[in-house]
Amino acid sequence: MDERFSFRPARAEDVAAVVSLLSDDELGRHRERPGDPAYDTAFAEIASDPNQLLAVAELDGEIVGTLQLSFIAGLSHVGTKRAQLEAVRVGSEYRGLGIGGRMCEWAISVARERGAGQVQLTSDSARTAAHRFYERLGFSATHVGMKLSLD
Repeated sequence: MDERFSFRPARAEDVAAVVSLLSDDELGRHRERPGDPAYDTAFAEIASDPNQLLAVAELDGEIVGTLQLSFIAGLSHVGTKRAQLEAVRVGSEYRGLGIGGRMCEWAISVARERGAGQVQLTSDSARTAAHRFYERLGFSATHVGMKLSLD
């Protein structure tokens, strides 16, 4: 799979495929709206921000995974830059092949290259299998995450 597998920044023409991946699970199918023009607006904002990286994973030229890295400057921890890992998704027909692990390892290496001292993420409390996946990659549940919806 190595020579057939690659990572790259997402392009505008990839938005529909990325949204399809985001909606390809029990939680996503209820909150995503494929075809909504808001995704194109959001992509334009992400693409224009050097502290954002929306990436896709390709297998034989087909988009099979996606993730987003956001780089956050801060004063805490002696000015440590953090990389926030979000929206890690692998297409349902490709799960269990090690693609998610390779995507996360790639994202961690990009974070290091860009000077981040820490990679952090949140995962919905219902995603217990995802929690075990991240723990196998070395992540630990050190904090309690909270959200406030502004809708």
